[in-house]
Amino acid sequence: MKQFLLLFALFVFSFQAAQACTTAVISGKFTKDGRPLLWKHRDTWAVNNHIKVFDDGKYRCIGLVNSKDKKNKSIWIGYNEKGFAIMNSASYNLNNDTIRQTGYEGRIMKEALQTCANLADFEALLNRMDLPRRLEANFGVIDASGGAAYYEVGNFKFTKFDVNDPTVAPYGYIIRTNHSLTGKLGEGGGYIRYKTADDDFQMAIREGRLSPKSIVQGCSRNMNNSLTHVNLAETYGNIKENTPTYASFTDYIPRRGTSSSVIIEGVKSGEDASFSTMWAVLGWPLSSVCMPLWLDKEVELPNIVKMDDNLKDSPLCNMALQAKEAAYSYQWGYSYKYYINVNALVNADHTGLIQLFTPLENDIFAKADKMIDGWRKNGKKDYGQMRQFYQWIDQEIPTFYNDKLNIKPLAPAKVNKK
Repeated sequence: MKQFLLLFALFVFSFQAAQACTTAVISGKFTKDGRPLLWKHRDTWAVNNHIKVFDDGKYRCIGLVNSKDKKNKSIWIGYNEKGFAIMNSASYNLNNDTIRQTGYEGRIMKEALQTCANLADFEALLNRMDLPRRLEANFGVIDASGGAAYYEVGNFKFTKFDVNDPTVAPYGYIIRTNHSLTGKLGEGGGYIRYKTADDDFQMAIREGRLSPKSIVQGCSRNMNNSLTHVNLAETYGNIKENTPTYASFTDYIPRRGTSSSVIIEGVKSGEDASFSTMWAVLGWPLSSVCMPLWLDKEVELPNIVKMDDNLKDSPLCNMALQAKEAAYSYQWGYSYKYYINVNALVNADHTGLIQLFTPLENDIFAKADKMIDGWRKNGKKDYGQMRQFYQWIDQEIPTFYNDKLNIKPLAPAKVNKK
């Protein structure tokens, strides 16, 4: 019996560790350009992800989908044509009962994106659900009217945290990892990641630079542990390249199981909802690159982020996961899960993955920001320009992986079913 309980506890621990996310809802009052943001840094066993547009609901929407979800039942962060956007983080301290959870947060979010135009619609959806809801999650939501909130949703009740209320969010943002404030504090998880993200957000706000770029480059690739005060990039970043340098990689915002990092940039009140933008990093964020995506019938998404049936994944995620292997080069025993080769990420010769990808990503942000600014001034998108930008993305990124890392999209390994 003791052995069973131990195994069960280990299973629960490993499951919770695999379902860890770092997320934030940010009011437009405190962002660099006055637009609200949703951020989901996703940690999960489902490390293969792609982006998909859905046309089969009341509202058209775009979202992050598990590549192994063949029926596309769930969306893990996304937005719709009305400017409504939603994401989640798992919570482990809300429900003080033994009611079995469904794990259907992704299905709920897909339903919300296909049927909800604003926060009020989402609250109505939660109220319509049968009790117990069999959910234990923090849902972050923004809409085109300036609404921005978290909903801590448990089996029998939910609590709304209005990000625009200065008594609730004095700095204009709320962070959630894997616990809820209405749950029992000290239980659940993600407290160290919460503090790390909060430190970075505080500084970005003080310096007036809180934006999709600052979040991706400052948080999604943050190498600081707020408990131990060890910053791996600073501690080991001055060592020459090709000098394997291992460090424990626990309770950092990026983790071994990080599958993506996605930001939804909403619109200002009164602005056309079609200007909403998804800034997506598919695959492991330390070996991938961020790009903007839009929900438009006139222009197809870049091939690099869409599901490739031959790969059974998106090409970008496929290449990012290959590049990730350099950071997890220690393979003996179970220790490969816990130790990272920092030298493969940052080094004195500036050949680490983060150092190589940052200039390319800066170029993407610069081109995209200039293009988006022009659209906003003109009051409409230039679809020819968007198409050319996507074509450049589809050409530039695979070329980068090939030239810098000798990586190309690979067909998935065949599974021996015997």
